[in-house]
Amino acid sequence: MKKVALALLLAFTLIPAASFAQVVIRIGPPPPVYERRGPPPGDGYVWQNGYHRYDGGRYVWTPGHYEQPPHRGQRWIAHHWEHHHGQYVLVEGHWR
Repeated sequence: MKKVALALLLAFTLIPAASFAQVVIRIGPPPPVYERRGPPPGDGYVWQNGYHRYDGGRYVWTPGHYEQPPHRGQRWIAHHWEHHHGQYVLVEGHWR
């Protein structure tokens, strides 16, 4: 029982560290895909543009969608790739 509790405690302490992991690629992403967006599903919804993520050795398009901000007045900062020293780093989208 102690081993299980210790393993769970260790797993919960490592979860926040995993969220800080960065994806670094040497080849830049392809151009964004044009997406036709329909009307929002309701008041207060914000469009989150799609983006290319890197998965399994290749770029994969993640489609955009509407979402409500967690707090009133927040705006969406889109996912984007930054070029640093010959490498591309994915900056995750977030609310600000």
